[in-house]
Amino acid sequence: MHVRFTATESLAMAVEEQGIPIEQYLRQPQRLVRAIADPKMIAPLSEERYRLKMRPLSFLDLYRFQPVVVLRVSAATDGTLSITSESCELQGLELLQHHFSFALKGQLVPIRQGETVSLKGRADLEVSLDLPPLLWLTPKPLLEVTGNGILKGILQRIKQRLLAQLLTDYVRWARRASDQHLPEIEHSGEIALPAR
Repeated sequence: MHVRFTATESLAMAVEEQGIPIEQYLRQPQRLVRAIADPKMIAPLSEERYRLKMRPLSFLDLYRFQPVVVLRVSAATDGTLSITSESCELQGLELLQHHFSFALKGQLVPIRQGETVSLKGRADLEVSLDLPPLLWLTPKPLLEVTGNGILKGILQRIKQRLLAQLLTDYVRWARRASDQHLPEIEHSGEIALPAR
């Protein structure tokens, strides 16, 4: 049996600018990654690619697994940030790995209207998979409600963390940049590669 789960989340944030335009801050993709997840769970693969270990999940109390996602995060010159999943590994549920697809697409856009600036974003998450035989007799509506709820929870956690972290980090970065007269792109904020 094949099933597909989906979820969408939107956000809007007012920005109090700090002397350095928010667009300059947003040109640093690693800062978005650190805002949406615990830095301890992130490993940079390149300037725009990151491996993110998500928190463990449970499906109908039958399966417990931990998604590990490779994300590409890119910044346009106008400060628009785009995030796309490249792959997803299900640790603890390897049997489903070849019958499973994970697609995350998101965007965060700075919008200027006169003197005011805001950030608007949207993320879409879709998972499709072939169910294992153990779940074939489970009513499909129950499966869909459960799966959609899990995906919604993932996006809501990302949104809550983004709302709590991003503007705080922007204020801190802008004050440091102003105090130290740093160049437009601050490289010292990058995530360090983990020690081997």
